[in-house]
Formats: sequence, structure tokens, C-alpha cells
Amino acid sequence: MARSRFVLFLGVALALLIGGGSPVSAAPPSTPRPVVVDVDDYGADPTGRTDSAPAVAAALRHAKTLDRPTRIQFSRGTYQLYPERAEKRELYVSNTVGADQRYRDKRIGLLVEDMHDVTVDGGGAKLVYHGLQTAFASIRSTNVTFQNFSFDYAAPEVIDATVTDTGVTDGHAYRVLKIPTGSPYRVDGTHITWLGEKSPATGKPYWSGTDGLQYTQIHDPEAQRTWRGDNPLFNDVASVTDLGGRRIRIDYSTAARPSDAGLVYQMRLIERTEPGAFIWQSKDVTMRSMNAYYLQSFGVVGQFSENIAIDKVNFAPDPRSGRSTASFADFVQMSGVKGKVAITRSVFDGPHDDPINIHGTYLQVVGKPGPNTLTLAYEHPQTAGFPQFAPGDEAEFATKTTMSPLKDAHAKVTAVDGPSGMDHDKPLTTMTVTFDRPVPDGVKTDETVVENITATPSVDISGNEFRNVPTRGILVTTRKPVRITGNRFDAMSMASIYVSADAYQWYESGPVADLTIRGNSFTRPTGPVIFVEPTNQVVDPAHPVHRNISVKDNAFDIGDVTVVDAKSVGGFAFTGNTVRRLAGADQPPYKSPLFVFHGSSGIRIAGNHYDKGLNTSVVSD
Repeated sequence: MARSRFVLFLGVALALLIGGGSPVSAAPPSTPRPVVVDVDDYGADPTGRTDSAPAVAAALRHAKTLDRPTRIQFSRGTYQLYPERAEKRELYVSNTVGADQRYRDKRIGLLVEDMHDVTVDGGGAKLVYHGLQTAFASIRSTNVTFQNFSFDYAAPEVIDATVTDTGVTDGHAYRVLKIPTGSPYRVDGTHITWLGEKSPATGKPYWSGTDGLQYTQIHDPEAQRTWRGDNPLFNDVASVTDLGGRRIRIDYSTAARPSDAGLVYQMRLIERTEPGAFIWQSKDVTMRSMNAYYLQSFGVVGQFSENIAIDKVNFAPDPRSGRSTASFADFVQMSGVKGKVAITRSVFDGPHDDPINIHGTYLQVVGKPGPNTLTLAYEHPQTAGFPQFAPGDEAEFATKTTMSPLKDAHAKVTAVDGPSGMDHDKPLTTMTVTFDRPVPDGVKTDETVVENITATPSVDISGNEFRNVPTRGILVTTRKPVRITGNRFDAMSMASIYVSADAYQWYESGPVADLTIRGNSFTRPTGPVIFVEPTNQVVDPAHPVHRNISVKDNAFDIGDVTVVDAKSVGGFAFTGNTVRRLAGADQPPYKSPLFVFHGSSGIRIAGNHYDKGLNTSVVSD
């Protein structure tokens, strides 16, 4: 004891001497080491022979009781997760099935709920999900990381049918289709019934459908392109024969030999019954170093959360699966997120809708019960059931026809009465919102929309690769700074970058005010490559919807398409870019103007390099 006191005295004296008599700084409190919760200790099976869902749920429930940082650990193996004993929650998710009560309950294979400082570390594991369920979710949690694992679904809700052979026999055309493992089917006369996968609990398939299902897109593996189109596989069918080895022959009553050998018809249903992954009312959530081989029913949805990072995630089909689809719809959808969204160093290959869509939601004014109070409604059927405002949020009022803010357009929210996002006790499509002052005089029922401008993020999308996309590459509408830098877009079937702000169809808000598109490469794009198209019906250059867009130091390798088509922009700069023709020098000049502007002002196009044979004209009205 005496020696300890002497050492302490000597240490303090030296500190005072060295510090010139200043007070001694207290050491910062150390962060406690995380508690490791190994899912195998709760019965999870890394051999893949049994269902690990109840063990994973038990491990996470135990971790929730620990009042310190936690690491949920998997082994390097394969884990099967069935929905029957996964966690179940009533949830309402943006851009899915809205208020449809058939789908209110979601099964979640890996649920982090009401937890803090949690890392889910796969340790190189592969998680194989069965049936219709959300792969993982963070709900009302902070500082959550999902990392170091791959995940896939045993029976995706998409059928990738490859045409391996075509021909004509006895005057009748035929195709031979190859179906990937994991897509069970049954031949019923002249039809094919797709059976999804049988539940071990009920013996019935989790989902089923017939022939071409409800939606088709077409993939060309050789050209590395994917596009939306009609499905000819089940027209004029005379007979269907199961050849074995997951090969199906379809004979037709027509005689012309099909010309689509080698193409893949990607067919699916259309109901987005649950998100592939879900981040809701959470803060500081990261997805890192993952293989997302398939997202069932929808993509990764971030909803009313703060600070979401996606880094080094491979959104692409497992090359060993024989599939070319990696998502039922979008890959990443951010709705009403604030703080920062960072999506970096990732691959986006094989979605059925947009790889990235970042937006808020316009609610339409449908009633005015008091001077400070409005009744607001969700207008698109895919989005409903969750709150759009919280006390303290700032709202902006805008006119639908012009999409311009009203005079004195901002007010603070003081109270909200509406859906909770996790039950159906109140109406799911409307809410009553009270503000800190009377609403502006210009607010009119059915003519005014309201946006939560607190729930808008800054955005960094950098170092990513986009390929085999049937739609747009990036959709973004947020008034905070947006940086789209160093990405590679190859063969987008619609605009590579799309900026809307929509108060008529999707009701996805709002304006951009500081958008930089720099150092990207756009190869084999569909035009327009960069498309700015708000839905304002009245266009006034003096009152643009979007402002301050800079397209700088990019490379465009194009066919005969328009590079920029922009509406209602105030301040657009296109500088330092290189635009090259894909056609050879001996081919005719391109006819499409590179630049088209509608109702815009402050346009600057300078210092760019153009191949000969491009139409460099600027069309403006």
C-alpha cells in the first residue's frame, strides 16, 4: 500500500513539473471490449443440415440483454434459415405493398432491435434464406454493423429461364429452356407451374405462379445487357415437355424459328411483400464486405434513419448459381433518411429495378381541421403505414403544379397523429400534423404537397460499378449536397443518372440544390444519359425546381444519344468532360443533340472534348 501511494505521488509530481503546473488531464474512458455472442453456442448449425433460424434469434435476444457493445459471431460455414421460426413483426415499408393487410407481418431472419453498439460478423459465413422473409434488419438501434458474410435465397421469387436451343420440327418451332437449381417447377399440359420451394412445416410452396408470371425482363449474357420487354415464351404453345436435367422443351403452333437462343427471360410476380433488408428508425448503420447474391421481394430499404453506409458490397448473383438476377426489384432504396448516405466501392449487377433510389415522400394535403393543422395523405399505393413526421421536424409546403415552395413555406412540427409503422390501430394512409404556426395562406386541399425536409440526407456515391441494369442507375432527390464520383456505368437501359421530384405519380420528393457528377465513366448508355425531369406542370425559368448541378471531368462513350436532358434547372455546368463516339470514323454523323434544356437558366457548357461526328448543338426552350 505504501509503495502504491509513493508511486502515485511521484507520478503526480512529474506531471505537474512537465505540464508547467497545469491541471492533470484525466484519461478518456476506454470503450469496453465487445461481448462475443457465438450463434453456434445457441444451436446454429454451420454445416447447413438443419434450420438455424431459432438459434440465431435466441442469440440475438440474449445479446439484447447485455448492456455493453456486442459482436454476434458466425462460423465460416453455411447456415440455413427458414421463416417459420424467424422473428415476426408487423411493419410498413416504403415502396412495397403500402397498407395491404395481407402482407403486414414480416418474417426477419436476423433482427437487431432496440440495441446499441452491435456488430454482426459473419466470419465468412454464407446465410441461405428460405421462403419469403427479410434477410436482416436494424430497428430502433444505433451503431450497428453487418459485415463479412454472403447471403442468398434457396428459391428466388424470380425465374431465370435461359433459351439454350431453338429450331423447327415438322413445321413447328420450339425452344429448349434451362432452369437454374432452386427454381422448382411442374409441367401441367401446355403450362408450367413454378412452385417456389415447399415449406417443411406445411408441405406447401411458399409461392407459386404460372408460365411467364407477371413481369419479364430480358438478359443477354454475351452482350452484357438487360432490358424490359415482352415475353414470347408462352405464346402459341402446342406442348410442353420436361426433358429432365432441369431442361424444358416448348413446342409452338407457329413455324418461324425463334431468334432468341442464348437470351435469358427473367420472370417474376409483382408484389413487393417485404424488403430484402430493412433499416428503420436507426442511426449509424453500416453494411460492409458482403455478397448480396439475391434480395427477395425488394431491396435494402433505409427508412427514417440517420447515417447509413454501404461499402464493398457485391450486389450480384452467385456465379455458381446459374442465375443472372440478384434482386426482385431495386437494390437500395433510401426513404426519408437524414444525416449522410454513403454508398461506396460496391457492385450493382442484375436488379429488376433501379440499383439506387434516394428520396423523401410528398404527402398531399387532403384536409385542414385547424389553422395550424393539416390532414395529409399518402398518394401512391406502395407507400403507407409509417410516420412521415416527428415533433421538431421541419416541413416545407409546395404547390403541385409548379413544385415551388409557397411564401413562408417552412414550419416546425409540434404534434403528429397517424400510423406508427408497426401496427394498424390507426388509419394507415392519412395523418394529422400540427405545426408551430398557422399554415401558409396558399395551402389548398389536393393542390399542395408537404415534405419533411429534416429527413433529407447528404449523399456520397463513389467508386461503384453498375451493369446489367434494365432501368436507371441512380435516382436521387435531396436538397443536401450530393456527390456522384468515380463510378462506372455500363449499358444502362434508361438514364444512368435520373433526377426527378415527383408530386404526381410516385410522390418521391424533393429538389436538388447541390449535385456534383464528377469523374464517372458512362459506356454504351441509353439516352439521355443524365436526365433531370421534375413533374411540375407549370415551368418557369425564374423559379426552377432544381439548382446547381455540375457535370465535370466525366467520360461518355456513346451511341447516337443525348447526353443531358434537363428540365427546370437553375444553374447547370457541363465542363471538362470527354464525349466519344462508339461508332467508327467511317460511320455517319450522329443526329441526336448532346444537350437539351427545358425551362432552364444559367447553363454553362465549356472546356469539353468531343469526337468528330457528334451533334454538339444545344437545344433549349
